[in-house]
Amino acid sequence: MEKELWSDRKRVVFFSLPLSFTKYRLTTNRLFVNTGFLTQREDEVRLYRITDVSLSRTLMQRVFGLSTIHCNSSDKTLGNFDIINIKDGEEVKEILSQSVERERIARRVSTRENMIDVSDYDDWD
Repeated sequence: MEKELWSDRKRVVFFSLPLSFTKYRLTTNRLFVNTGFLTQREDEVRLYRITDVSLSRTLMQRVFGLSTIHCNSSDKTLGNFDIINIKDGEEVKEILSQSVERERIARRVSTRENMIDVSDYDDWD
């Protein structure tokens, strides 16, 4: 049984009011993004498919206590996506990061990073 770890709505930057029809929900295995009013859509990404998580804040977001979390994922439908204008962004990012790592370890999923030193290739023209 999946346990809900966090949920929130996308908020309007001014006064950080949840006046949007976008809802986010994080469970132990998946992240759900619900959008729309007349036509609703629910996307989900399995946490083990998320490869990187970062946090950013514009000046207005900082004034009103909001954040945007950017997620890189290998999911075919969502791809790379943002969790926009949420409260307690640092805390949510930490919960998401820990959940992603836990799922990747449990499923034995790894990624390979290719790192090259560009200075080794001086004759690139």
